This record gives sequence, C-alpha cells and structure tokens, in this order.
Amino acid sequence: MKVGSSSISGANSGQIRPLVDALAGAHERGTEVILVSSGAIATGMPFLKLDARPTDLATQQAAAAVGQNLLIYRYQESLDRYGIVAGQVLLTAGDLENVTSRSNAQRAMERLIGLHILPIVNENDTVATHEIRFGDNDRLAALVSLLVRADLLVLLSDVDALYTRPPHEPGAVRIDDVPFGDDLAGVTFGDIGSAGVGTGGAGTKVAAAKLAASSGTAVLLTATHRVSDALAGADIGTWFHANTR
Repeated sequence: MKVGSSSISGANSGQIRPLVDALAGAHERGTEVILVSSGAIATGMPFLKLDARPTDLATQQAAAAVGQNLLIYRYQESLDRYGIVAGQVLLTAGDLENVTSRSNAQRAMERLIGLHILPIVNENDTVATHEIRFGDNDRLAALVSLLVRADLLVLLSDVDALYTRPPHEPGAVRIDDVPFGDDLAGVTFGDIGSAGVGTGGAGTKVAAAKLAASSGTAVLLTATHRVSDALAGADIGTWFHANTR
C-alpha cells in the first residue's frame, strides 16, 4: 500500500490514525502488508518554518531528515494501540535497480514480515539526488510490489478513482476498470494535488500501476479515506488488471 504526502501531512495528519486502523485490521486477519509512505519532507517543513515545499536540494534533504523521524514516530504511536511494531526501510529507486541492494532489501522486508513487523518504506530523501527532485513514491511502491511479488498494490490519493480528466473539470467520467494493456488513450491527467506538498499526480500513479500490473500485481487506485473499504475488498476505486502471463 502507498499513501501520499498530502494525505497524511499538514491538515490531514489526523488521517494516520484511520489509516493505521485499516492496516491493523488487515494485519490481524493475517494479510501481509507493506506500507510505502511519502510525507517526510512535508512533515518536516513546519519545523523548519517553511510555508512551501523547498526547491533547493539541501533544504529538501534537511526537511526530510527532520520529517522522517517525526513521521515514523506518528505511525508507531498509533500502531502502539494494536501492539504492532513498525520497521523503517529507506530506499531509493536506484537501490532497487542494483542487484546487491535489491537482494538485501528483499531479504530484510521478507524477514520483517516473517517476524510480524509492519515494514514502512520511504524514499531515502536525505541522500537522494535526481530522485528527490523528479521522482515519486508511486514508482517506488510499484518497484517494491515487484520486489516482494505482491498480490495487490493499493495506491491511495486525494481522489476516489481515476477519471477521464481531472475530476473537478466538466465532463470527467470515472474509470472503474483498466484491462491489462489498455493505453488509456484519451485520458487527460492532472497535476499534483492542491496541497502542493507531493511530487506525484494521476500520471505517476497510472505509470506505477502499469508497471506493477505488467509483472502480475493487480492495482487498486482509490482515496485514502476509503482505505478500510479497499482492504475489505469493496467494489471501489479503479482496478488495474494484472498481466495473467
């Protein structure tokens, strides 16, 4: 499961609690869950007295260094209600393209799951360079799903599904199913959310969904506040069918 910065930071930081409730419910049912969570930079910004996401790399790294600590603390504080322990895993997309690093990450996460620890993955923003400026955790989540051969990737965002155009625009039509191989011709993707604290948008989520689906992992795209329904198997959001081959 992947959750974006705008869903758990700033005015929406209270969404961590219901998110953890849903994760704990799945955990207690025996479902093996890995959480890919953005939000380090956005969480650190207020403590650096920043009103907007910094544009220079050094300040982004500083905000991430402060925010990552606070983000994991907030998750663990909420997880304590269920007696669940989080394990922090910091990666870059480049780590998963290197054979040795990829093998180490796979082994660590499989062991965490075997120990009933909840892995919480984020990009290692304090050392990332190109990725921190142009990357997004949607792609990282897709790469993690490939790494652990996940059955399902749930991409959580500010909107409840994928639409033919930004949902606030006239004529936007919800897309319920995306067959494998559908190039979504005619779909217009919007920019990042109004909060302006993340790096992804509908386009990055669709690209990540296609990457995961091509390797056999089905993908559900829905809103963060629908997370409990998503993990309960409700008919919501947009479903990307996996490559059956």
